[in-house]
Amino acid sequence: MVIFDQFVYIPIYNLLVFVYNLLPFKDFGVAIIVVTLIIKFLLIPLSRKQIESQKKMTELQPKIKELQKKYKDDKEKQSRALMDLYKTHKSNPFSGCLPMIVQLVFLIAIYRVLFNISQANLMINGNILYDFIKNPDQINKMFLGIIDLSTAVNLGHISFSEAPKIILVLLAALSQFFQSKMLMAKQKTASNFPKDDKMDFSQIMSKQMLFLGPLLTLFIGVKFPSGLALYWLVSTIFMIIQQHFLKKENEAILLQKVK
Repeated sequence: MVIFDQFVYIPIYNLLVFVYNLLPFKDFGVAIIVVTLIIKFLLIPLSRKQIESQKKMTELQPKIKELQKKYKDDKEKQSRALMDLYKTHKSNPFSGCLPMIVQLVFLIAIYRVLFNISQANLMINGNILYDFIKNPDQINKMFLGIIDLSTAVNLGHISFSEAPKIILVLLAALSQFFQSKMLMAKQKTASNFPKDDKMDFSQIMSKQMLFLGPLLTLFIGVKFPSGLALYWLVSTIFMIIQQHFLKKENEAILLQKVK
């Protein structure tokens, strides 16, 4: 945990305070958006590698399924055949794991930063600030003057004042659903399984995540401070845009190959 705190948590904490100090209108929500975008841009090479790895594995699924069916009674031959397939297509089923782990580390870090600042009633911990970063003491908790980012949705007392927070959480969940839908559409396009084939484990998981992802987002958005829902929304929208541009890029490459 010491390594995590020193090299991930504390730098992100300081970056958030630094960005907040730069803003002339001192809006914590805008600071969260800016820091989220900075982190997502820094992680583009990793997330790109992960998406490309997932795409390759999706394209290989029909061949993988054929080999599994062909050698279903001989696991040793099945394993060798799969390894040869991965080698031939220069693909590694585990190559997407490292980028996913790194992104998960950053997700946990920014979650902790936002949660700890919110729990401290938006008071900044000066003990972990770098010397060149000014301590603003208490941060302005309102986003655009309408959403209290330090508190969660109060389900026990739903009122008009809670509406902006509820809308924020719903937008985060809907964006998660849309991103999952995009991934499923790519899988269906690449797979082309016969209609009578049973879905494999990855397909079943993808179908479940279509609903589990948004439900998890709703749970986090309702139970935890609204700053986390804002981070989740911006992060997911960024991934949707990134996936869209990668799709366009791949379509352009395919078009060039056809020509």
